[in-house]
Amino acid sequence: MSVAPSLSRSKRLTLATACAALLALTVSACGSGSSDAGSAKNGSGSSAPQPYKGQTVTVAGVWTGAEAAEFKKVLAAFTERTGVKTTFVSTGDNLSTVVGSQIAGGNPMDVVMAPQPGVLAQFARKGYLAPLSTTTRALAKKNFATSWVNYGSVDGTLYGLYFKASYKSLIWYDPTAWSNAGLSAAPTTFDELLKDGQTLSDSGVPAFSVAGQDGWPLTDWFESVYLSQAGPTKYDQLTQHKIPWTDPSVTKALTSLGRIFKSPALVAGGNQGALHTDFPTSVNEVFGPKPKAALTYEGDFVGGNITALKKKVGVDAKFFPFPSVDGGEVPAEGGGDAAAVVKSAKHQAAAQSLVAFLATPEAAAVWAKDGGYLSPNKNLALSQYPDSTTRSIAKLLVNGGDQLRFDMSDQAPAAFGGTAGSGEWKILQDFLAKPADIKGTEAKLEAAAVQDYRG
Repeated sequence: MSVAPSLSRSKRLTLATACAALLALTVSACGSGSSDAGSAKNGSGSSAPQPYKGQTVTVAGVWTGAEAAEFKKVLAAFTERTGVKTTFVSTGDNLSTVVGSQIAGGNPMDVVMAPQPGVLAQFARKGYLAPLSTTTRALAKKNFATSWVNYGSVDGTLYGLYFKASYKSLIWYDPTAWSNAGLSAAPTTFDELLKDGQTLSDSGVPAFSVAGQDGWPLTDWFESVYLSQAGPTKYDQLTQHKIPWTDPSVTKALTSLGRIFKSPALVAGGNQGALHTDFPTSVNEVFGPKPKAALTYEGDFVGGNITALKKKVGVDAKFFPFPSVDGGEVPAEGGGDAAAVVKSAKHQAAAQSLVAFLATPEAAAVWAKDGGYLSPNKNLALSQYPDSTTRSIAKLLVNGGDQLRFDMSDQAPAAFGGTAGSGEWKILQDFLAKPADIKGTEAKLEAAAVQDYRG
């Protein structure tokens, strides 16, 4: 389906107005390519021109709860600087479907926070997105590592600006439950993790709260196991479907993961309980007022949920890296959400100015200070993060390394790796329900991959 672009208001600006807006945090691109304009208070407290003041930019993203509330603070900072009003619409995990339907119905949002490179690529190749502005491209080159720019590019064109990143290979734990079980040192191997989990269960507290109701945490479980056990080269091959999901390396990873999923002692509520536990609940079951487990696996963003429970990260909640599996390297899996401008957006130029603002350290600092957030912006000072725990994770993320890999399912076509109730999400939920069915799980994953990668 082709989508006709609307006429960008910025093309009707005079050169003088556009260059004046260059003084703002969100600026007008005076060169070739897509243009954007905005305004902000300058250092003296006076205001730069606000060519889009009063317009409303609608932003769609998957965030709910604490994450949505924090992002709205970032949008409010943009409004304060530019006069552009903003509305955030949470799509839940069905972003791909919602965005496609809105565009097809002629009622598109202006900006999409794409949670997967696969979704970003799909939207760009369908003609849904506008290339990001000259200004944003310059800011991306200045403030972000090349790898993040590459993840935001499709066929060599920058369509997405990664505003929020995550470092996913982390296991969070309740230090009180940990010490009450007689545990001290963090496990460094997968076997030690399972042994410590059994010790926790014997002390009266199930080990893990597993967020099986949401398919995406299950993909992260698999990916950390696979990345450590099979290594980054195999990880890249499976990500690109250059090896099948029936490869022996997949069999091995599912077998290892099944050691946790099949054990009632290691999973709070057992398989069926996990299948009825969403991500926020999995955090609440460990750090809420009535704990039901001692551990939960997910990324740095767990910190935001912990803070919302009035607990202090680093004191009431701690983490250790996902341990090495079968002698492999400690896995380092990341992810992120990229801001993209919809080509048919009513206020496309104002939308471009928002994305330019999101490329600045100032925008990242708004969320960073409250926790539950990591920025891939290398020029955001680590001191902007609220605690030493988050600063240490942010440093790991920004420094990167050969082992760091973007979330595998996020790089896959959305139908396979990013859609609730289908593809990898649903198949791994079925695996959680029946972790002994390894061959059947592999076969279903491969059949879905063959279909969806071709599509």
